[in-house]
Amino acid sequence: MRRRFAARPARYPNIAWPVWLVVWVLLTAAAFVRLDTPAGMVHGQWSGAGLAEFLTQFALGGWYLLPSALLLVAANLTDWRSLSRRSLMLVYNWTCLAFLVLSAVGLSGLLVNVLKYAIGRARPLYFQDFGVLALHPFAFDARFAGFPSGHATTMGGVFGVLLLLFPRRWYIALVITACLASTRVFVGAHYPSDTVAGFGLGCAFALACGLVFARLGFIFRPMPSGLPVRKASFRLIAPER
Repeated sequence: MRRRFAARPARYPNIAWPVWLVVWVLLTAAAFVRLDTPAGMVHGQWSGAGLAEFLTQFALGGWYLLPSALLLVAANLTDWRSLSRRSLMLVYNWTCLAFLVLSAVGLSGLLVNVLKYAIGRARPLYFQDFGVLALHPFAFDARFAGFPSGHATTMGGVFGVLLLLFPRRWYIALVITACLASTRVFVGAHYPSDTVAGFGLGCAFALACGLVFARLGFIFRPMPSGLPVRKASFRLIAPER
């Protein structure tokens, strides 16, 4: 890894991180000002709450972390020396993908859990008792673990990974992941600003992981602008002979 880092100098300053940060903060603030109070007032009155309860399960990190962890375990139990070149590249690519998902979704999930308990915002379930902006830092109580949303952070990380891998289909990935993240509002677990903040945090983590992976030469290669682009050799299905 040291050799790879030395061969590929960092181009992180070329990324307009301040712009990303400003957009993220403004969107979160806009959701807080315009949407949080109405969402708290109509809590429990959504007509599609049953469907949201079902769909919100797919925003759990376990759906993405557990298969990735199992892939890494299987890769470590595989005798790579016995594989053909085609099979070796296939296993290598799947291993890199599993590592990327674990890094993007897992690390952002750890951070969001620290943040939500450090901030201690009350959930909309308790809007009538605490209001829209009740903060109880380090209360370590699930009632005060609203900001940011962990499920939305997971969806932001998944969207970031899909954006890196399939940039031409970004709109499909955005619609699916944003819809799953928004279910947290309809089930009354989070305010809209919680989900916007979490989604942006997860997406930023995934993009940062993509930058590191590109510098290491895993899955991506760095463009002159510093942005990662998927390598032509990265395939998850063996090409036909």
